[in-house]
Amino acid sequence: MEVDREDGRTPNQLRPLACSRNILHRPHGSASWSQGDTKVLAAVYGPKAGTKKNENAEKACFEVIWKPKTGQIGKVEKEYEMILKRTIQSICVLTVNPNTTTSVIIQVVHDDGSLLPCAINAACAALVDAGIPMKHLAVAICCCLADNGYVVLDPNKLEEKKMTALAYLVFPNTTLSVLPEGSSVAEGEPVEHGIITSVTHGVMSVDDYFLCVENGRAATASLSAFFRKNFQQSQRDSSKAG
Repeated sequence: MEVDREDGRTPNQLRPLACSRNILHRPHGSASWSQGDTKVLAAVYGPKAGTKKNENAEKACFEVIWKPKTGQIGKVEKEYEMILKRTIQSICVLTVNPNTTTSVIIQVVHDDGSLLPCAINAACAALVDAGIPMKHLAVAICCCLADNGYVVLDPNKLEEKKMTALAYLVFPNTTLSVLPEGSSVAEGEPVEHGIITSVTHGVMSVDDYFLCVENGRAATASLSAFFRKNFQQSQRDSSKAG
């Protein structure tokens, strides 16, 4: 059984990826990330002294501020802020800069589907650009379940509306060569077997969920390769400039 996608992609095919870092002058780190026509800017400010209320002063604190393309922030955007904050906290080394706050600003440029994974990928790239110590990188993807039971990856806005359920999945990416100084690899279970973040919308069976995880994890190989190629190119460009 096949799924006809209007843009001609196969079910597991991602849209074209693009990433640029160090694009803004005032933040300590910045990045733009686009998947097809979905584009997000991420800016990192900090770490700055002091933590937010109710945060542990013995660890680094992160805050996420989501800025929609138009209008006011709503319930969905607040949920995105919370998911992104928890994801960032799980991949960053919180003991290196205790009693500090790092702000991550997400600016939506255009939303044509898979917006949250695009924002997570942008934030990860901006954190690397800012030199924030990290346990590992993360790659995010949206997996949708069609009404015929087929899994579709990286849906656009029109496809999202037609799907019966979707899962936002964030997987670890162990691209060590591009991590900032002070970063480390988490001990314990092999990092490539883990899931950092999982958020589902709609109704799907357990089997369908694990099918989404399986397809999503397979697709992260191309995302990880893109991260690696993009970051290494940035390092070469910086060396030439220096």
